[in-house]
Amino acid sequence: MGVIRTKPSEPLANRLATLRTEFTSLIAEFAPDSVAIEQVFFQVNVRTAMATGQASGLALAEAALAGCEVIQYTPNQVKDAVAGWGGAGKEQVQKMVQVRLNLSTLPKPADAADAAAIALTHLAMSPMGRQLRQAASS
Repeated sequence: MGVIRTKPSEPLANRLATLRTEFTSLIAEFAPDSVAIEQVFFQVNVRTAMATGQASGLALAEAALAGCEVIQYTPNQVKDAVAGWGGAGKEQVQKMVQVRLNLSTLPKPADAADAAAIALTHLAMSPMGRQLRQAASS
């Protein structure tokens, strides 16, 4: 798990180009069948919401162009699936990701834990995840 960082001082177009290059490389390296992304909701800071929406749209498009199934989950769905409560805080999500992935330390930064939580949500909610749970309980 990791986080793609861009320089806040860079122009937005350059930052998006960097993200596109990173997304494309990650998709080529791991060849996923599906890509799960958190849905962007309106935030108090409109500027942050716009930039997040642009980055999310880029990830959606790159995944679709690569032939991946693209699934979006709301923040509440992610928190509910990982922590058992849609109102869980960042620290609770980090702790539950640590527990579920049997990590020795809390995953950091919090954005990396969020990404892992989205992946865990997809495993829990996908048809494959349901099949794995059924097989384990049999």
